[in-house]
Amino acid sequence: MKPRIALIIGSTRPSRFADVPAQWMLKQAEERDDMEVDMVDLRDHPLPFFAEVASSMRAPSQSAEARRWQQTLRQYDGFIFVIAEYNHSITAVLKNALDQAYSEWNRKPFTAIGYGGLGASRALEHLRCIAIELHMVSTRSAVHIGGHDFQAIHPAFGNKPVEEIEKTLLPSATAALDELAWWARATMVARAQSL
Repeated sequence: MKPRIALIIGSTRPSRFADVPAQWMLKQAEERDDMEVDMVDLRDHPLPFFAEVASSMRAPSQSAEARRWQQTLRQYDGFIFVIAEYNHSITAVLKNALDQAYSEWNRKPFTAIGYGGLGASRALEHLRCIAIELHMVSTRSAVHIGGHDFQAIHPAFGNKPVEEIEKTLLPSATAALDELAWWARATMVARAQSL
């Protein structure tokens, strides 16, 4: 059985750049035969700021949007996060989305494609620390669109198609997706055995 993977767009700004790396990464994942991938856009999940009495680990969420978000996540075996870097971290909307669920993240793997001056490397490190608390498994590899590559394709600078830098992205994308597929299969088996 193929793992179901959610590619989560972690920015909701009207002027976001996230759609470019999201579409490119979705294409890479869809060309594989070892996973099924759906795009999950946080714009479609207008979550309130976390204001529950406790984590959903300890008490059911009162927010209908939070419960809908948890239901969405429940169907997936792993995740690909599309991350921007804001002040050396992930976006507030992504952190809020992570906080609005708990068991739905547990014992599932993730990888990421990040973009920005340093390819969102600091944001990804922060995401990995959060994910540890959520009992997630991080791949070692990830895709980083930074420096000249980021400037080449960003609309404010070069505005070139992402295919112009694809050659530099493909090795890390292949490695990240290979690891994600492996961990997704492994954790699917382990979760099934623990039921």
